[in-house]
Amino acid sequence: MEAFKLMKELKSNLELEVHYLPKETGLSLIESTQENGNGVSAKCRDARVEDLWSLTSFFGYSTQTFVLAVNLLDRFLAMMKVQSKYLACISIGCLHIAARATEEECNVSSSHELIRISQCKFTVSDLSRMEKIISEKLNFQFKAVTALTFLHLYHAIALSHTSNRKDILNLDKLEAQLKACLCRIVFSKAKPSVLALSLLMLEIEALQSADLFEIAHRIQTHLKISKADLARWRGLVDQCMREYSSPECAKPDHKKLVWIVSRRTAQNLHSSYRSIPELPTIPEGAWDESESEDSSEDLSSGEESLSSSLGSDAEGPYFPSNFRSRACRQ
Repeated sequence: MEAFKLMKELKSNLELEVHYLPKETGLSLIESTQENGNGVSAKCRDARVEDLWSLTSFFGYSTQTFVLAVNLLDRFLAMMKVQSKYLACISIGCLHIAARATEEECNVSSSHELIRISQCKFTVSDLSRMEKIISEKLNFQFKAVTALTFLHLYHAIALSHTSNRKDILNLDKLEAQLKACLCRIVFSKAKPSVLALSLLMLEIEALQSADLFEIAHRIQTHLKISKADLARWRGLVDQCMREYSSPECAKPDHKKLVWIVSRRTAQNLHSSYRSIPELPTIPEGAWDESESEDSSEDLSSGEESLSSSLGSDAEGPYFPSNFRSRACRQ
C-alpha cells in the first residue's frame, strides 16, 4: 500500500516538474556568454552556486534549501538579462527566499548576517529589493519540484521493496552527489526526475544489487523515461563524479576569509589585544557544563574561506576534502 502511494506521488510530481524548469534557451545563452563580458557566464554562475553550498553548510541549512536556492537562481537567470555585478545579490537573495520557504523560522539567518558572512558589497535594503524582484518574476512559486524531490521518493520506494541491509542506499551520499551536479549549469537542463534516476542508477551499479536495479527499472518504466535520455544524463553524471574525484580537482587553495574593519575598530583591536588576561588552567575532571554555556567563543570569523570552498558535506568519502573551484569570483 505504501509503495502504491509513493508511485502515485511520483506520477503527480512528474506532471509538475515541467513548471519549475529554467528556460533552456536562457541557460544556453548563459553558457555562450564570454567570461570577460558584462553578462553572467556559466563559470561565474557555477562559482556562485558553490558559494551557496558553502553558505548552506555554514548556516546549517538543509539540502532542500540549497537545491531550492539553485532552482530559483537558474529560473531567474534564464528569464532575465543580468549583469554580472548583480549576481552576488541575486544568489544571496535566492538563498534567503529558499531558507524562509523550507527552514524553521527560528533557524533562518537575518539579511544582515547573510551579507556579513558572504562578504558581499551590498546593503540590506539592496537585498530586500532584489528579493522582491526575484519573487515577482517567479510569480512567488517557491515550492518547486526538484531533483531532490524525486531522489527522496526513489529512496523511499527502494527502502519499501528491499530487506537486504547490503542493498540500503546511502541517501546522504546521493544528496552530496546531487549538490555537486548542481554546481554545473549543464545539469540545470536535465529534467529533475531523470537527473535523480541517473544518480540512483550509478549508486546501484556501485552496489551491484540486482534487486535495486529491478526497482530502478520499474521506476523508469512507470515514469516513461526513455533509455536514450537516461543513458545520456547518466553518462554526464558519471563524468562529473569522476572529475570531482580526480587529483586535478584536489589542488589546495590557501585563500583565507578576510574581515574588513574600520580604522577605529582596527585601532581598538591593536591596543586591546595585549590586555586580554590569561585564562586559568582548567583542572582535569572538574569541568562544569553549567559554566560553559556563556563562555563559548564566536568562531564565525574563522580563517577558512566560505567563498572559496565547497560545503562541509563535500568532505569525507564522497568528494576530495580540499577541492576548490577555479571558477571566477565576483
